[in-house]
Amino acid sequence: MPVEYLKRAKRVVVKLGSNVITAENGLNLVVIDAITSQISRLMDKGIEVILVSSGAMAAGVRKMGMAGRPTEIPLRQAVSAIGQTELMNEYEKDFGRYGRKVAQILLTGEDLNDRTRYLNARNCLHTLINWKVVPVINENDTIMVEEIKLGDNDNLAAMITLLLDADFLFILTDIDGLYDKDPRRHDDARLISTVSRYEQKIEDYASHIPGTLGTGGMLSKIKAAQKVTSAGIPMIVARGDQPDILTDLFNGKRFGTYFVAGKEKMASRKCWIAHTLTPKGSIIIDDGAVRAVAENGKSLLPIGVVAVEGEFEQGAAVNFKTTDHQIIGTGLVNYRSLDIQLIKGLKTFQIEACLGARHYDEIIHRDNLVLKTACG
Repeated sequence: MPVEYLKRAKRVVVKLGSNVITAENGLNLVVIDAITSQISRLMDKGIEVILVSSGAMAAGVRKMGMAGRPTEIPLRQAVSAIGQTELMNEYEKDFGRYGRKVAQILLTGEDLNDRTRYLNARNCLHTLINWKVVPVINENDTIMVEEIKLGDNDNLAAMITLLLDADFLFILTDIDGLYDKDPRRHDDARLISTVSRYEQKIEDYASHIPGTLGTGGMLSKIKAAQKVTSAGIPMIVARGDQPDILTDLFNGKRFGTYFVAGKEKMASRKCWIAHTLTPKGSIIIDDGAVRAVAENGKSLLPIGVVAVEGEFEQGAAVNFKTTDHQIIGTGLVNYRSLDIQLIKGLKTFQIEACLGARHYDEIIHRDNLVLKTACG
């Protein structure tokens, strides 16, 4: 039950969607004030809160009098820049009423894919948390290009939850939770109060409930839930404009859809590999290697490699697949793709004769690989 986790929670991530904090003519100041008040009360109780906030582009669109989100990247970047200042000014003012300081953190996919930048972001956030400052995190839309885009703030919130090893993720949106159909169109839509395991029908339900102002509909929230629950962290999707929603949830009241956490917590490094990195290629492995890696917890050795797909450097994240191209998992390679092409199928002692040196016995060490079954 969520109340059991919330009683023990010391650090939580709260994600606010665009439709929650924007109104017809700009930001929804009533909702923002209510959320900042509730977060401040949680912090008074010693709970650390990290806020992931959408709304910059939506605020910019409405501030500029546009009919909707622009499609051209330069226009979207400009609108986001305009809206982000308004968003942060409001948070600074509202949190200031409760004696709280805020800090703006804007991230891209590159920041989280690069291990050094990932750790730097984590260290910065830890410092802000220790200083009792509220981090307000958003994707850096002003320099957005497809290659470094995180996708949506549901995904970003999941990544931040894993980055900071938080105890709980709240995604606050404009509907009450996950329904079996869109409740805005169907009067007989049924709220699903608990999701304990992932079936295709869950994604089918979510795929029919799109977002409006924001980029993330219900399906993106399901994907976020899969990330965090596979790492042993529970999540709730609930209506963000409901009065005292966070306070009520912490007091044990049931709202929204509760996504049950997996039984075991995944190590921080493996969370990064499984859920943050973008695979740069694939390695095809034979049946013996599949058994060794997936069933016996072994490292991936050259002898089990059948083929290599794509070009990548040493240290890159790659998928490893069966010969019929089913993805088994993801890992960090010890050799670049050109070298793996040369040593595939060889025994470990033959690597040096082939490459002139043998820096590693393994293509992917077991400490640097994550099986798909562990990721939900």
